[in-house]
Amino acid sequence: MLFKYSGFDSNGKKVKSKVEAANLEEAKAKLKAKGILYTSLFEDSLNFSKISFKRKKSLNLSSLSYISRDLSIYLNSGISLISAINLLKQRYKNDKKLGSFFESIETYLDEGKTFYQALDAQDAIKLPEFYKQSIKISENGGLLESVLMELAAFLKEQDAIRKQVSSSLIYPLFILFVSFFMVGFMLSVVVPKITGIFDKINQDLPTSTKIVIALGDFFSANYGLIILGLISFIGLFIFLLKKSDAFKYAFDKFCLKIPFFSTMIEQGELARFSYMNSILIKSGVPIVQAINLSANILKNSVIKKVFVDASSSVVEGKKLSSLLVANKTYKIDDAFIHSIAIGEDTSKLSQILNNLANLYNEANKDKTNVFLSLLEPVFMLFVGVTIGFIVISMLLPIFSMNLG
Repeated sequence: MLFKYSGFDSNGKKVKSKVEAANLEEAKAKLKAKGILYTSLFEDSLNFSKISFKRKKSLNLSSLSYISRDLSIYLNSGISLISAINLLKQRYKNDKKLGSFFESIETYLDEGKTFYQALDAQDAIKLPEFYKQSIKISENGGLLESVLMELAAFLKEQDAIRKQVSSSLIYPLFILFVSFFMVGFMLSVVVPKITGIFDKINQDLPTSTKIVIALGDFFSANYGLIILGLISFIGLFIFLLKKSDAFKYAFDKFCLKIPFFSTMIEQGELARFSYMNSILIKSGVPIVQAINLSANILKNSVIKKVFVDASSSVVEGKKLSSLLVANKTYKIDDAFIHSIAIGEDTSKLSQILNNLANLYNEANKDKTNVFLSLLEPVFMLFVGVTIGFIVISMLLPIFSMNLG
């Protein structure tokens, strides 16, 4: 729990901040140990009938990358860890979330805990498990500065990819939204008005015109239900994707069967796995633990299962490359398996994994750029063909009347 306090430090300077503790007595003891004479001390959380609504907040990849980079720079400059944390606390003092985070870390470090223990015990921000495990191993091996810089680069790369895809999808998705709105408007408003003309003539209508009229009648009569059904479907889909492992696995398996798109997914996951595994192995993490931690950052549950299953057999002394070849769940790229085999034979697995990560990242960037560049014209073509079909279908009977 976090407790807000105000008072005076050992120099008589007025202070106002937060301290993390299991209870009020522990908070008082921590303030006493820090030489702070408090004038007010109370819990910083919402409580109704002793039910706490306080939850850990997540930190975006960009912020975590910058913090890791700055902390690495401070440590490389010879500054102690607790002093580096204090510098970061001062920098982010106007950010309540990060301020509480650094305050908690500083408190735990003052108590003699390691950096990993402080990160694991703090209750302000939810950190990725692979990040904390990397800190734990690197701290024990004396590689904290270099691993923090590696983690900063990895997180920055992942954030850049996410932002690139998000920004590139904005315009195509806008076009798709507008196209659905235009088609819905034509079918529910424009088409019913034109069909009034056809009702006055005794003429057999073309099949395409009958289809458009039927769709127009359906849309105009049920547009509320259609919108509600669409929102419900999207909501249910997202809910099942987050809450049902079986549904997510089935959906991920389906995605891996889509041509071109499946290659993008696989290369992105292999790049993420390779880079994270390279960092962990370099930090001294055992290969089994490194595979497990790296697999946990993968988004596709099918590929994730391949590596999780492999890690359980690596404990028995088997090679990762052999296990990937024998795996029946999903066929991993042969070039990846051959590279892993070379790394295992030459004891340069970390270096080869790092090279694989760079290669797959570059290849995936090219494919992503091609995919996103094709997405816009495909959506525009969809809009043009759909609206063109509606217009032509409605004009055909009029042309027939004129010719007649």
